[in-house]
Amino acid sequence: MVSKNQIKLISGLHQKKQRFVNQLFFAEGVKVIQELLQSNFELEHLYTTLNDFETVQSSKRTLINEQELKKISALSTPNSCLAVFKIPAEKKIIDSGLILALDDIRDPGNLGTILRLCDWFGIKQVICSKETVDIYNPKVVQATMGSISRVNVNYVDLNVFLAQTKLPIFGTFMDGDNIYQSSLPQDGIIIMGNEANGISSEIEKLVTSRLTIPRFGELQKTESLNVATATAIILSEFKRNS
Repeated sequence: MVSKNQIKLISGLHQKKQRFVNQLFFAEGVKVIQELLQSNFELEHLYTTLNDFETVQSSKRTLINEQELKKISALSTPNSCLAVFKIPAEKKIIDSGLILALDDIRDPGNLGTILRLCDWFGIKQVICSKETVDIYNPKVVQATMGSISRVNVNYVDLNVFLAQTKLPIFGTFMDGDNIYQSSLPQDGIIIMGNEANGISSEIEKLVTSRLTIPRFGELQKTESLNVATATAIILSEFKRNS
C-alpha cells in the first residue's frame, strides 16, 4: 500500500522545483526501470502492481494496486510499476570527442529521443543550456528508454561554455554547407537549436562552421525538420565520416 505522504511526494516530483528540493526523480515501465536499476542510479523506492523485481530488497519495494498506481503515475495509461531514484551529482564535463550542445530544447519527448540517439551513436557528452527542459522530467526519462543512465549531461551557461572552448563549433542552418559534402572531424561541438526558433543569435555568433541538411523534395516547401530527426541525420554523418 502507498501512503498519503508517499503519494504527495511522488506527485510533487512531476514538478522541476520539487525534484530539485528532494533530489529525486521517478521512472515508469519495466524496461526503463530495469535499465536504471542496472546503472549507477540509486533506487529510493519501487512501487509495482506485480510480484516482480525480486532482486530489489523488500524494504525498497511496495506492492500496490492499479488505482494506487494511477494516483502517482504521470502516464494517462499507467504501466505496471514506478520507481523513485536519487538524482546524482553532475559529473565533470568530457571535453573531447564529439559533444552535442542543446540550445533551448523545450519538448521533453525531443530531449529524451536525442539522449537515446546519443547513446546509439556513442556520444558521451551532452551540454544543455539552462533554458533546456530538465532531463529528469518524467516525459524525458520515459523517452530515453534507459539511455539517460549512459550519457553524461550537464547544464551550463552555453554562451560562456562555447566562448571558452578550443573545439570547432558546428551549427545547423538553412544556408549552411551541405553536410553530405563536408569534411567532418572526430572532435567538435554540434549545436542543435530550439524547436521553433533554431539556434539563438547569441550562440550563432560563436559557430565556426555552418552546416545544412539539404532538401531533396521537388517542391522544396518543407520549412524545417524536427530537431530530434535532424540530430539523428547529423550524428549519423559525423560518425560515418569518423
